[in-house]
Amino acid sequence: MGRLLLVGCGKMGGALLEGWLARGLKAADVLVAEPVEALRPNKPGLRAMASTSELGETPETVVLAVKPQTMDAVLPDLRRFADEGAVFLSIAAGKTLKYFASHLGVTAKVVRTMPNTPAAVRQGISVACAAKGVSAAEKKRCHELLEAVGQVLWVEDEALMDPVTALSGSGPAYVFLLVEAMAAAGAKLGLSPDMAMQLARATVTGSGELLRQSSEPAQQLRVNVTSPGGTTAEALKILMASDGIQAVFDKALAAASRRSKELAG
Repeated sequence: MGRLLLVGCGKMGGALLEGWLARGLKAADVLVAEPVEALRPNKPGLRAMASTSELGETPETVVLAVKPQTMDAVLPDLRRFADEGAVFLSIAAGKTLKYFASHLGVTAKVVRTMPNTPAAVRQGISVACAAKGVSAAEKKRCHELLEAVGQVLWVEDEALMDPVTALSGSGPAYVFLLVEAMAAAGAKLGLSPDMAMQLARATVTGSGELLRQSSEPAQQLRVNVTSPGGTTAEALKILMASDGIQAVFDKALAAASRRSKELAG
C-alpha cells in the first residue's frame, strides 16, 4: 500500500482509519493531518500533525476527507505531492475531477468517491470514479482502502455520481426518517412513543440484516411477508398507490441529484 496520508479525521476519515488498521495496515505507514486537536488520533506508531505543511516526505496515496467547503484551503500545499505522482482519493461531495485538475494540475491522479455513513460500522457502500491518468493498480489500491468500510462500486461516467449521491450518499437519512415516521404512526395508534420507536428501530435494522443475508431480491422478501388479504397487504395498498412511496422517492431523489449538480457548479 505504501505511505498513506489522511487529510481530515472527522467521522468519515476516522471510520476509514479504523477500518484500515483493522485490516492490517501498519500504523507506521499512515500519516494524519487534522487541525482540530480533539480529532487528531493518538495511536502507537501513527504520526499525526495539525497541517500537511509539517510533512516533508511524499506519500503514495492522499485521502481527502475534509469537508467540501474547506477543500480550497488544503489543496495548495498538496499540489507538490500530485507533481510527484501521488494518487488522490477524495470523499468530498460535489468536488468533481475537473475541480481537482484545476487545483492539483491536469495530470493529477484523482479518484472521486461517494461513501455513506454506515461506513462507521463497516457496512457502508462507496461508488468511485477515476480520472484518466489513474492506472489499474492505483484503482485497485483505492478500492482496497474503501473496501475497509464496506462495498465498493465503480462508474466510468462521472455524471452518475449525482444520482449516486442522491441514492446512497444521502440514503441513510431517508432510512432514519422512515424509522421516525413509523414510530410516529405507531404512537398515534396508541403505543407509547418509547415502545413505538423501539419497534420501528428493531424492525428496520432487522429487516436490513435479513436483506443483507438473503439471496432473494427485495421484491421477493416483500412478497414473502405479505399475506393476501392480510394487514401488510392493506398497508401496501396505500404505500404502493400511484401517489404513494415510489412517487415520493422519485421526486426526492431527483431533487437531491439536482442539488448535487448545483453544488458541483
